[in-house]
Amino acid sequence: MKSRLWVGLAVVTAIFAASFTAAQEGEAPAVVGHYVGVKNCKKCHSGAAKGAQYKQWSESKHSQAFLVLASPKALEIAAAKGIKDPQKAKECLECHVTGYGADASMFEATYSDSAGVGCESCHGPGSGYYKSSTMKAIKAGTTDGKALGLVMPTKEVCAKCHNERGTSGKPVNWPADSAKIAHPIPAGAGE
Repeated sequence: MKSRLWVGLAVVTAIFAASFTAAQEGEAPAVVGHYVGVKNCKKCHSGAAKGAQYKQWSESKHSQAFLVLASPKALEIAAAKGIKDPQKAKECLECHVTGYGADASMFEATYSDSAGVGCESCHGPGSGYYKSSTMKAIKAGTTDGKALGLVMPTKEVCAKCHNERGTSGKPVNWPADSAKIAHPIPAGAGE
């Protein structure tokens, strides 16, 4: 009985140590939080003084990613691949809709898949970090945004969709492509 207890304790310790090491090395869990939708991001990221990130996104191809699937060109591409309706096809939606494939319980009522590739496609589900007070704490360094699900995009994040299989075979050209959609928060904003 005692040896089973020690084995169980050793297993739990090993799991904890592996989890702690992964967290220390910067590996975040696959998904933290729920998808809240671009309208929640818009509340704070609209004004020019804060960088107008929402405007940048709304004028980009990312904001039209779902809607474009109904275009004649998308229907032609889909037909060539044997896909009847690209707005319902997994192979299209996994890159044209934020959070595609996640369980329905992962989406707040404020989320809409018609928003296409929204903020949370690149920055992770926002329920843990989208509130103004939380974002201020992250910026001040008193809260770890990564622990709350906030992702700062890398080449690998973009390459999940911008690869040989998606985007008509054009892989992401990092960092040039990211510079085209850059939307930083200006220094001093929100302080």
